[in-house]
Amino acid sequence: MKSKKLSESILRSIKSKGFKYIDLPPVIEANHIVERSGETFKRFLFSFNDQKGKELCLRPDLTIASCIRYLSRKTTDTEKVYYQGQAFRKTFNKKNSIIRNQIGFEIIGSKNEKKDDQNILETSIKSIKNFGYKTGSLTVGNVEIFKVLLNKLDIPKRWRLRLQRHFWREKYFNDLLKRLETNSDVDPTVVEIDKKRYKKMLNENQSKMISGRTVDEILQRFDNKINDPRRTKKGRNVSKIIKEFLNINCPIDKAAIKLNNFFKKNKINLRVEKDYFPITKNKYQKLNIKFSSSFGRELEYYTGMVFRINIKNRSNNIEINGGRYDNLISDLGAIKKVPAVGAAINLS
Repeated sequence: MKSKKLSESILRSIKSKGFKYIDLPPVIEANHIVERSGETFKRFLFSFNDQKGKELCLRPDLTIASCIRYLSRKTTDTEKVYYQGQAFRKTFNKKNSIIRNQIGFEIIGSKNEKKDDQNILETSIKSIKNFGYKTGSLTVGNVEIFKVLLNKLDIPKRWRLRLQRHFWREKYFNDLLKRLETNSDVDPTVVEIDKKRYKKMLNENQSKMISGRTVDEILQRFDNKINDPRRTKKGRNVSKIIKEFLNINCPIDKAAIKLNNFFKKNKINLRVEKDYFPITKNKYQKLNIKFSSSFGRELEYYTGMVFRINIKNRSNNIEINGGRYDNLISDLGAIKKVPAVGAAINLS
């Protein structure tokens, strides 16, 4: 199937599910991306300044462009929309293209999480029905489960927040677990120096800035370390539990059983119902379906269900990434949280 016919087939399928087509601007304000993704991501942008000095960039992601559009309309209505176009992102791998052809669709202002998650997943599967593939894979995860698990573990609050914040950075996250289980980064000599500095700072101007923080903020953080210290034995146990959780990988119909056995074994007061996941069959439309508790770690703005579909035939590869991102629009500037779920089809 040629690329143009393939795109037309996918677009017709999405439209038949009640999604309305929208146009997205090719250029957006760079600060929207940097504020959401950080300065590190900035090096991947094709950016420039307009006549007034405002920094703009070519859209690196259609989902973010769509959410900015929704935000600019100042509405609270539920929208089922779809769009297509190119996303532009620098790459340091010569094999990767800087231009990605994408088709996206989403439900913004989602009112029924379970129903809308299923709608997005079913639309994704239907969009590739006529692709002519022999087999493919669908991986499902849910990053919310990890966040709930962290809240149940006996761990200092600052470490709970740290692990949650860096869940997406796998290498650094693993370094944090190593520090947690060994206390290898806690140097007694440094601790004594910190205590002396702490006592001295008690008499300083509390609003004075030191390395981007006020003296008061530094003292509060030190108080937290004193009142809620990290203990090696507990740290080892927490690290072991987290590693065990992230190794759960099984057919989707076994996911609830595997998770509940894990919770029971580690005496964690949590339970997952079988219908918690948007799909429970191991095989559907020639797709082999599995659950992975660690899946979605590279997709920072997702907050709940995440999935990826991979299929290929002799002439085309298709990858569909999707999930729920309830915090993205508020991170971009909305006063209130706007629940949303969607997917993007990358055509190569």
